[in-house]
Amino acid sequence: MPRPMFSYTKSILERVSFDAKLFCKELEKAVRILLPYEIDQLREWLLQFTEEKPELRQCLIYIN
Repeated sequence: MPRPMFSYTKSILERVSFDAKLFCKELEKAVRILLPYEIDQLREWLLQFTEEKPELRQCLIYIN
């Protein structure tokens, strides 16, 4: 089953990861749109993605 919204969200977050403020804003929007199980998947992906970008870790508060 395709997950276009989840994939799109990851794509957007990757593109805006140069700016922590913009990243947080996009993450907030994603949490409002995604389904609960997609948010769980996004949380897992974000933990891995932000290992290399510690400045983005502050944004994880939006998915807890």
